[in-house]
Amino acid sequence: MAAIDPVTLAVIQNGLQQVCNEMDTAFVRAAFSPVIAEGLDRSDGIYHRTTGELIAQGELGLPIFVGTMQFSTRAVIDRARSIDPGDIFIVNDPYLGGTHLMDVKFVKPFFYKGRLFAWLANTGHWPDTGGMVPGGFSAKATEVEQEGLRLPPVKLYKKGEIDEEILSIILSNIRIADQRIGDIRAQAAALEIGERRLTSLLDRYGEDTVERAIDLLKRGAAQQMRAKIATIPDGDYRSVAIVDSDGVIDEPLEINLLIRKRGEGMEFDLSKSSPPCRGPMNSVIATTKSAIYLAIKHIFPEVPINAGTFEPLTIPVPEGTFLDARYPRPVSGCAAEVSQRIAEAVFLALADALPDRLFAAPAGTSGNLAIGGTDPQTGNSFVMYIVTGGGYGGSAEFDGISNGCSTIGIAKTPPIEILEQRFPVLFNEFAIAEGSAGAGRHRGGFGVRYAVVLRRGEARASFVMDHGRVGPPGVLGGGSGKPNRIEIRQSGKTYVPLHLSKDQDIQLRAGDVIHVQTPGGGGYGEPSERSPQLREMDDRFGYGLARSTHEEDDAAASALKAAE
Repeated sequence: MAAIDPVTLAVIQNGLQQVCNEMDTAFVRAAFSPVIAEGLDRSDGIYHRTTGELIAQGELGLPIFVGTMQFSTRAVIDRARSIDPGDIFIVNDPYLGGTHLMDVKFVKPFFYKGRLFAWLANTGHWPDTGGMVPGGFSAKATEVEQEGLRLPPVKLYKKGEIDEEILSIILSNIRIADQRIGDIRAQAAALEIGERRLTSLLDRYGEDTVERAIDLLKRGAAQQMRAKIATIPDGDYRSVAIVDSDGVIDEPLEINLLIRKRGEGMEFDLSKSSPPCRGPMNSVIATTKSAIYLAIKHIFPEVPINAGTFEPLTIPVPEGTFLDARYPRPVSGCAAEVSQRIAEAVFLALADALPDRLFAAPAGTSGNLAIGGTDPQTGNSFVMYIVTGGGYGGSAEFDGISNGCSTIGIAKTPPIEILEQRFPVLFNEFAIAEGSAGAGRHRGGFGVRYAVVLRRGEARASFVMDHGRVGPPGVLGGGSGKPNRIEIRQSGKTYVPLHLSKDQDIQLRAGDVIHVQTPGGGGYGEPSERSPQLREMDDRFGYGLARSTHEEDDAAASALKAAE
């Protein structure tokens, strides 16, 4: 058997990537929901036919889905009694390789010349899957059933035809059900695009050649990752990252991380983290592992991504902690929030060992806000779900990016013009939050500040965010960014949530305003080392930096309220 030359291997690698990129593009263009079509909260990939391991994923897919879709595909493989061309399984069960219930996965067997070659899968964030509150981000849920409809792997499509009975069960248990069929068709169509493109690739290079290339690419990624890990000095590295609260009990949760680095491998010990919590900030093991995978990929972005990338990483299951959620623990905050604290813990632990590669903590929250109700002008029900950016941490070379997307994804805030067109809301403000960045030799990036008002009717608001108790920490002497702040102003009164960054079922009337300021990034290095030129620029543009203590932050907020 002839060896695969490097050029052919590179072309096949990029061909597999392109299959996933085209699935991503098709999904976005056909989706109905702004959170997918504009916010890009989705991902597509190709997975191994027997193990479910990652073969390739779209470049613009959410990184947090890199690991979790491997686990969910494996769950489908384990439970599929029979498969035929045209079948598509639907699954969102968090405990079967999922995240939260709103991340709905489609998994499709891909046949080539009558033989199962691989699986194609994608994930889309549905704006609602039922549960206690519109949008699914229940801040006070104490069991998963309160968060929405949980689906084990079932065939939604059978030999290319949608199962109307299963579809009716799904649509009968979610809000704005009439709008979901657009996302369902888009999700299925993306997989059909993947089938056609992957078939073309196999027709061109042959099944055996592509199979061998996939194996070589996996081994190559593992070898490259081991070489990168070998550059880290052997030793034990520790950090602690804080989750504000679980939404039910107003006490912080600790992600206590010990990284044991030996030779070309790394072990991530989370066993000393907080025990399972009552509220929805528990993390299922698939999300916990995926958060570590993406953190290491952030540190070594040049390593190609497939299952081999993660082989040198050992992650013992942290049993008895909130990072190994078991049924019926609620989990709505795991993918968007807890995962970012896990990644932050990895960054903080390795900052001293890799000062030229690492950076201070980013904003670390997706800023999940959902507003649901009925628009009296149209008579239609609605659920508006948005995410917002924040400041990135400063690094050895640069200040942090302002209004960057979250650590765990490339999802972005949909254009506010689209939101105002689709929903009965008006954004009075959407701006960079000057003064939110942590000071340092290279300061953090700035968060954002926005104010959204309900224009008519009544609605309910719920949000699950984080970094409201403490701001994103700096490294190597850098200051922390400002924490998340949320205020709801109703009839001249201002309401600040008890849990700071989490609440649900806030009744809104026309004219009520929700004010949000997302965190700034942490600073890198001692502020006294900042160059005079950069200091002059900060002063000239009136940027300002986060104050050094939270007491000063509170005093400033009180002064602002008094002035108003």
